[in-house]
Parts: sequence; C-alpha cells; structure tokens
Amino acid sequence: MALTPLAIRDLTEAVVGCVCAALARTAQEIEGQPGCPCRACVVPGAPAWDSCDDPCGEEGGGGQLSVSVARIYPSSDADFPGESRVVQGVRGCMPPSVTALELVVTLLRCTPTFNESGCPPTCDELVASAQILHIDMVTVFNALLCCLPGTQQTRRGRRFVMGQQKTIGPEGGCVGLEQRVIVALPGCGKCPDGEDSP
Repeated sequence: MALTPLAIRDLTEAVVGCVCAALARTAQEIEGQPGCPCRACVVPGAPAWDSCDDPCGEEGGGGQLSVSVARIYPSSDADFPGESRVVQGVRGCMPPSVTALELVVTLLRCTPTFNESGCPPTCDELVASAQILHIDMVTVFNALLCCLPGTQQTRRGRRFVMGQQKTIGPEGGCVGLEQRVIVALPGCGKCPDGEDSP
C-alpha cells in the first residue's frame, strides 16, 4: 500500500515524545539522573552535535535528544525487516506490502574532560558520567520496546525490530548513545495517479 504523506513525520514525533517521557520518569526515580533534554526534536539526516550541555538554563534537562531517518526501503509481510527485491511497475501502482523505516535515536550528554590545568577527569567523575550513560541506554531501549507497539492503532500494534545500540563519543565534551530501530510503516494512502493502492 502507498504511504500517507505524514507517515514518517507522525512516527518520528511520536518516538521523540515517547523517549522524552521515559527519560523524565527515570530522572524522577533516580537521584542525579538528568531528565529529557530541553533540546529534543526530529532532525533531518545525521544530528549535529550542537549542544550536549544545558542550553535552556536551569529549567530544562541538559543534553540533546534527536530522532532521524537513516533509510526507507521496501519489505514484505513474510520477510520483514528484510529488503524486498520484487520488481515494481509491472502492474501499475503496486507498492510493497510493507515499507520499512530505519530510525536513529541519538542522546548526548556532557562528559568530564581535561581541566584548565590539563589534568584528565578523576575516576569519580568518569564513574558518574558512565552511570548516567548506562541508565540512559537502558531507558531509551525500554522506551522503544514499550512505546512503539502503541504508535499504530491496529489490533496487533506496530511491528518493529530493535537494532544495535552503541556508545558514541566522547568527543568535544559530549558522550552519548545511538539506538537504531527498523519500523514497519502502514500503507493506506492513494497512489500518485489517484487510485487507491490495493
């Protein structure tokens, strides 16, 4: 089926909201854990490491949360998330039975660096930074597992496959995580010629 024009926008905004809410809940449960960054948004392409500190003052949580699209490709009900190699265009507007969308969730936080005297961070500072990162890793992973099924209003919910999560940085005073997830997009739009897709 053909995709609706706002299918990607709606999903990416839902993911930002879901992860942000999970980070805020975790911050309430664990003392010293920062919440959702005030800089949290959908970005085009790979996110720029614009800010990992607190750009919003004391009101918002420090860091930067972004969701971006890595790729979109045809798949099938039987082989999701595999990439379909079915030849298109043989029977008019015949979109793939499933369109797969790979999302990248990136979360950056400040990390200790060399001080003014050129000394490296202490072990205590590094341990504290690692704890924040590790809690963020679990929170983001769990948020996607719990929230993604509910982003599609069907009996079975949305299908998705969790990809790898990896640590990124430290670089420029920032450290963080990158979580990938492949999501099946529903198709219910019209083909460009105006006919409903099958």
